[in-house]
Amino acid sequence: MAKASELKKGMVVDINGVPHVVKQIEVRNPSSRGASTLYKVRFNNLKTGQKLDESLKGDDIFKESDYIRVKAQFSYVDGGNFVFMNSEDYSQYTLPADDLEGQMGYLIDGLEGIVALLVDSEAIGIELPSSVVMEIIETSPAIKGATASARTKTAKLTTGIEIQVPEYLETGEMVKINTETGKFMSRA
Repeated sequence: MAKASELKKGMVVDINGVPHVVKQIEVRNPSSRGASTLYKVRFNNLKTGQKLDESLKGDDIFKESDYIRVKAQFSYVDGGNFVFMNSEDYSQYTLPADDLEGQMGYLIDGLEGIVALLVDSEAIGIELPSSVVMEIIETSPAIKGATASARTKTAKLTTGIEIQVPEYLETGEMVKINTETGKFMSRA
């Protein structure tokens, strides 16, 4: 059992018998005396992918869902399905593109560090590594002396996603991207 005050991003809890993953937590401390702290939590239903926003008190209790976390590697795309391989026993898990909304742009061939969430030996979702390294395939030319300013430009990466990068970067360079925020972190 986990209290709302103990919830962490990525935890899986049971809500009405259905596993939900914690996506966002926002803590609100009211200014009046005696008022309890509120936790605004966004859950994602792991079976349907629906979002559920809840306002909770710190002592609201959730039952942790029965699930297993296994290390996995992205293998390939088969039609509209994404195939992942268990890093330990080499078994494969297939997830439809609908279940990977917002995560597909970071999946490059052979990407390791993925955690697959399994319920009854069936994958119900994945957690990406905190950062990935990708190549810039298209961007405007680098500007000399741009290292002194913090201006950015749009760059297209190998998977087709576009991010803002500093002006001094060129096509063909490898960059590190935060998978939670989708922002440029550094050169790789």
